Amino acid sequence: MFREAACKGGEQGEKMADSTQTRSTWSGKWMFILAAAASAVGLGNMWRFPYLAAKYGGGMFLLTYVVLVFTFGVSMLILEISLGRRTKLSAIGAFSHFGRKYLPIGILASLVPFIITPYYSIIGGWVTKYAFAYIAEPSAVTGDGYFAGFITSPVSSFVFMAIFMAATFIVVALGVKGGIEKANLVMMPALIVMAIALSVYTLTLPGAIDGLLYYVTPDFSKFSPELLIGALGQMFYSLSLAMGIMITYGSYLEKKEDIVQSSARIAGFDLLVSFLAGLMIVPTSFVALGGGDAVAEKAGPSLMFGTLPQLFDSLGAAGQVVGLVFFLLVLFAALTSAISLVEACTSIVHDATHWTRTKSMVVTMVAIFLGGIFINLGYNHLSFIQPLGEGSSILDLADFLSNSVIMPIVALFTCLLVGWFVKPQQFIEEIKDGSAFKAAGAWTVMIKYIAPVLVAIILVAYVGMQFGLFSV
Repeated sequence: MFREAACKGGEQGEKMADSTQTRSTWSGKWMFILAAAASAVGLGNMWRFPYLAAKYGGGMFLLTYVVLVFTFGVSMLILEISLGRRTKLSAIGAFSHFGRKYLPIGILASLVPFIITPYYSIIGGWVTKYAFAYIAEPSAVTGDGYFAGFITSPVSSFVFMAIFMAATFIVVALGVKGGIEKANLVMMPALIVMAIALSVYTLTLPGAIDGLLYYVTPDFSKFSPELLIGALGQMFYSLSLAMGIMITYGSYLEKKEDIVQSSARIAGFDLLVSFLAGLMIVPTSFVALGGGDAVAEKAGPSLMFGTLPQLFDSLGAAGQVVGLVFFLLVLFAALTSAISLVEACTSIVHDATHWTRTKSMVVTMVAIFLGGIFINLGYNHLSFIQPLGEGSSILDLADFLSNSVIMPIVALFTCLLVGWFVKPQQFIEEIKDGSAFKAAGAWTVMIKYIAPVLVAIILVAYVGMQFGLFSV
């Protein structure tokens, strides 16, 4: 199926022309920025950023992260968005547009959303369950074994995964303007308002100011290679790079729009939500748990579904309200990212097969649902499968392959393709259709020389971490 999408020379031009005749477009630049920012804002902002900030010195990590976002991060966003807009195709077609020999990069990039979406929907189901629980049974949420009992359930965990998937599929089925734009227009402002409200509230709690000072005050003695790698990896994954998403969203962007300005705003939105997530979690957790290292030890699901509900419970009656608002916020963040993942998958199938969007959407839905069932079985009937060692799950394997292996490889080859084979000038001309792009020279240096090194560091560091060679 995928090889049919690869064309040569004039054939590619003809198929591009056909695809652009009916291709969706954004209503305007702000709808694009909102959708792309919504894609970038996800679960990684909510549980990974706060624990990394706590682990690596608070303010020093924050400062390093800001610098990386507005240099490396924005440069990669510009690259992927311009690649999509230039070709008017999703990942497979976008790469094969420059020659059949580049098809493997497109296939790898297209695998990423198909691997991530099923397990992301499972985690989205966990969040959905907790949001429901804070309405129906708030006292049970902090009970011993509540989370473990839920995710290992042969029924409940699948039901909430399906609910989360259904909400995502409905939005994508309504199309770019009728579904994605309208959903993001509601969820993103709501997410920001809830995040600000919770941040302000948490700062009124006893001892929170000490945690706040730790979070926002840079201590340059805390800077280390581990901090740099941690910030680099978080930034890379948080901005939805190398997933085919920004290429797909860029393919819906009109020529007149300013890619540089839009990329900076997308990065700014993502940074704002990450900062607010840290502001909600780090100060209170810092005090309650006894420091940054203690917060870091509760990383991932144990922080989100174990430690935080206990902290909310300690707030008394207000804790139920805080817990509900927090998990609604996280649910919105998860949904906005899941929507972009499913849209990328649908666009990939549509461009590769030239089926109708409806047929492509149905095939995508079935594939994601079946993938979700299989991965979710890793917590009950297939729990004996521990692919990455004792205590690991099928979900852990899917996460490792997509995030730590395939995505950095795709990003590396994308930089090499644009920087050394296709040449940056083609993309600079594309970008200049809607922007003055005065930093074209600096961007070229970043894509040709700096970005490949940084991506290689991410690949080596996170693969090495998985196999116990070192820690990040």
